[in-house]
Amino acid sequence: MERPVKPEEAPRRRWRSCLPEESPRWAVRRAHWRAMGLTEEELERPKIAIVNSSSELAMCFRHLDGIATRLKEVIRAAGGVPFEIRTAAPADFITSAGHGGGYVLSARDLIVNDIEVAVEGALLDGMICLSSCDKTVPAHLMAAARLNLPTLIVACGYQPSGEYRGEPVDIEDVFLHASGAAAGACDLREVWEMADRAIRGPGVCPGVGTANSMHMACEALGMALPGSTPVLANSPRMWRVVEEAGRRIVELVQEDARPRQILRPEAFANAVMAMLAVGASINVVKHLQAVAKEARCPVDIYELFAQYEEKVPLLVAVRPNGEHRIEELEEAGGTLAVLKRLEPLLLADVPTVAGRTLREILRDVTVTREEVVRPLDRPWRKRGTIVILRGSLAPQGAIVRLGAEEGPSRFSGRAKVFESQEQALEGLRRGEVGPGHVVVIRGMGPRGRPGMGMVSAFAFALDRAGLSAQVAMVSDGQVSGLLNRGLVVAEVSPEAAEEGPLAWVEDGDRITVDLEARRVDLEVSPEELEARRRTRTWSSPVEEHGWLEIYRKLVRPLRDGAILLE
Repeated sequence: MERPVKPEEAPRRRWRSCLPEESPRWAVRRAHWRAMGLTEEELERPKIAIVNSSSELAMCFRHLDGIATRLKEVIRAAGGVPFEIRTAAPADFITSAGHGGGYVLSARDLIVNDIEVAVEGALLDGMICLSSCDKTVPAHLMAAARLNLPTLIVACGYQPSGEYRGEPVDIEDVFLHASGAAAGACDLREVWEMADRAIRGPGVCPGVGTANSMHMACEALGMALPGSTPVLANSPRMWRVVEEAGRRIVELVQEDARPRQILRPEAFANAVMAMLAVGASINVVKHLQAVAKEARCPVDIYELFAQYEEKVPLLVAVRPNGEHRIEELEEAGGTLAVLKRLEPLLLADVPTVAGRTLREILRDVTVTREEVVRPLDRPWRKRGTIVILRGSLAPQGAIVRLGAEEGPSRFSGRAKVFESQEQALEGLRRGEVGPGHVVVIRGMGPRGRPGMGMVSAFAFALDRAGLSAQVAMVSDGQVSGLLNRGLVVAEVSPEAAEEGPLAWVEDGDRITVDLEARRVDLEVSPEELEARRRTRTWSSPVEEHGWLEIYRKLVRPLRDGAILLE
């Protein structure tokens, strides 16, 4: 990388943050900034937002304040003036406790608007975003795409796992066993012991859950520095990335390099291929679609997944897809190693925040661990693990995430309908769910919950009850990025609250999931389904107010990324 431009060497330029000197607004902002310690010379420098989604509620964010502090030093030394901006910081395992998990996905769009208010209101010149837990990453990408200011995403790393009874244990294990305890299939005291040992430091969930998936997607898109994902939080490597990012954001502002120059159709195609190769969380589908919408990029992410799913095999079997751990993927070369394996398929002549094309970046990359990131001709699975389904039950699509091991490709059974995850768990405890059932949990979509409810606990409970191979599950809700057990059809669209077919399913209706045909069908005649629509009403049983009701009124369908109305 070229050396940073020193402040005295930077070309003289009037940044947008430097308002006309004769204007009252410049006078009052000068008064504020001079009182805060800015020098006369610093007033003329580019002003850069450090977007810090920090919180003391969860370990995901505990280290971000320290990162922000170091970034300020690096940015100042490189010729910029940093301003730290705070936003909401949702953590799935913490923020999902209230209102059926509705605050988790909805917080993504709240963060986007929060960033817009701070950065556009002050007319800052660029931003560097500290991305950690699941929803902060797409929120930062969406804000970058919307504002189209020079932006760099810094993935702040995964948490070190613990040990329990001589075996590795992490948050996924805790969630799995806790869900089993909720179904009466696991000792609660054992769960508590595991929980007390599962996390040994800050960062996001280890494994290829939503957070690490989205961190890697940022790099595959070209919006994070090459070689920066995945990374152990607070490791020497993470701190090297932080320092390089602090210098590079100043250069990006000076170069006037903007996100929409990077977020092109080819970049999204590359990200989709990378996500299929690593067996990413299904949540990346709606998040990438939301980013594309904000970037005004005319791509259909659902179609890209459907297009590449048969072409891109599973090359990485990191938990929950296999027995390898995220540390091994980092040692093997991380996202760059995956992209190197995919190089024959990639659209690599695309720009990145590094100032080089993806092809140039990959030229000197080598894969250091053959079994962790396998070559294209020796994959863990010949097809990708994210499968887009359509059919009479999901005319606009639904998503299934498969594991590395091949399983049954078809399931047909009788519907057992529940209006919430809590009802479904109670039904499982009472023995109402058994072999041959297709459990339907509806009213969990972006409008129905609102905010999109989580249905992972039921899927994990099925597994702990030994029923995941005998019972399928269909829902318009979302599942944890760590979920990879059983046949779970999630994010059915249109959702029940939009009066999609899911709203009219009755107990005993036959539902067929055919993975080979990429279909999920309600075996009810069109005439019968239309009669149900005409003679019955369906409405969300959830009443809300405040932010969640605002979200319900404004949110777009999943096929639009569940973004808010523009």
